[in-house]
Amino acid sequence: MNYLVDSNILVYAYANRSNDKQLRARQVLSLLADNNNGYLSTQSLSEFSNVMLRKVFLPAKTVYGLVEQFEQIYMVYPLTAAIILEAIRGVEEHKFSYYDAQIWAIAKLNQIPIILSEDFNSGSGIESVLFQNPFDPEFKLANI
Repeated sequence: MNYLVDSNILVYAYANRSNDKQLRARQVLSLLADNNNGYLSTQSLSEFSNVMLRKVFLPAKTVYGLVEQFEQIYMVYPLTAAIILEAIRGVEEHKFSYYDAQIWAIAKLNQIPIILSEDFNSGSGIESVLFQNPFDPEFKLANI
């Protein structure tokens, strides 16, 4: 099974906090890397970079290195006109916020069946995409 990773997973993994969410985010990313079944979007990398630079205050050089690592470990899907059009449809038909609609559109158009995020209703699905929250106590790491 393949998974599209939302930016919140990346942020929790590197936000300089020692807590349960950081541990879980790092476990998820590690398993996805080991199983070669994790995917990212340029949107998620952009959101991650913005949060790390503007809210966590990591040095730009550190953020640069993390994004380089992500790019080497995971396939990164670009933002395209087709994704923007599908996202607009997602806003209209499914009432997503625009940026949530983009994540959904990236997964849908690239046939990635599951989005890992805490921003959606875990266990729900729209069209061919399911949403799972890896921070939910019901989520099983063994399923990755």
